[in-house]
Amino acid sequence: MKRNILAVSLFLGMAVACDRTPVVNREITPIKTDIDPGAWSRVPAGNFYYGLHNKDSVVDYNFEMMITPVTNRQYAEFLKEALAAGEIEIKADSVYAYFEGEPFYGFRHEEEITAGLHLCMPLNVSGNHISYHNHEFTIDPGFENHPVVMVNWFGAWGYARFYGYRLPTEAEWTRAARGGDQRAYPWGNDINEQRVNYIHSTKSLRHTLGAGLLQTTPAGFYNGKKYRKLQTLNAASPYGIYDMAGNVWQWMGDDYPRVHYKFMRGGSFLNYSHYLTTWGRNSAGPDYCSFNVGFRCVRDEKTSEVD
Repeated sequence: MKRNILAVSLFLGMAVACDRTPVVNREITPIKTDIDPGAWSRVPAGNFYYGLHNKDSVVDYNFEMMITPVTNRQYAEFLKEALAAGEIEIKADSVYAYFEGEPFYGFRHEEEITAGLHLCMPLNVSGNHISYHNHEFTIDPGFENHPVVMVNWFGAWGYARFYGYRLPTEAEWTRAARGGDQRAYPWGNDINEQRVNYIHSTKSLRHTLGAGLLQTTPAGFYNGKKYRKLQTLNAASPYGIYDMAGNVWQWMGDDYPRVHYKFMRGGSFLNYSHYLTTWGRNSAGPDYCSFNVGFRCVRDEKTSEVD
């Protein structure tokens, strides 16, 4: 499958940031965070500051966002349901789904995305904690509540579409992460290993998770709870949304116009602080998969029916 080498090279330059490499664990100490990955938060319409230069912007509608990234357990359940419904196919230890394609204008550096089956996620590979054997999806022990990784944009889009959700736009993501002020991070303006899983969290996590260096943490881990010797601080956004910085990059619904690279927000466990800001961004081709890229969804605000 064609990959945009420039985008991937830039991405890896941002992601790897040092000569240490992630440890690919097949099992990890389970951690109970008491944060429900199935919960949603209401994000109200309102003005917000967009980007490094604080452009005055607005989202003029209410919407809801998942309070954590999609977890391995949630994605494995989706794979099971979507396979039964005929919405995905398993070929050569990989997940494929149909995508209707995008308009192609023939611009320089534009990547053509045609209608047809597209790779969503490679299974049974190093870095992915979801496996497929004997017609069953299984999750590495202890990683059930960690953000799903090794899922590309097509795989994130497919999950959202299957449940009637969508991937957030950059404007929606920024509104949810930043609220109405000019904070640098979703929780405020300071950053340390008590608030976020990023490149400097290695020492504090080594003794807590009981495994190697540089890896994901459970969804909603930084919520003010104490895990062994690590006292975390609440890192929720103004609307109670967790993991909006660090842990895993998050696929967005928008892309570069007439180029089709897909945006990502939030930074990951491999990144330094400047990539975790509320204005930091990244991008790659929609077929790109990595052990530090995941996603979350948004949906239209649910309204109560009047009898």
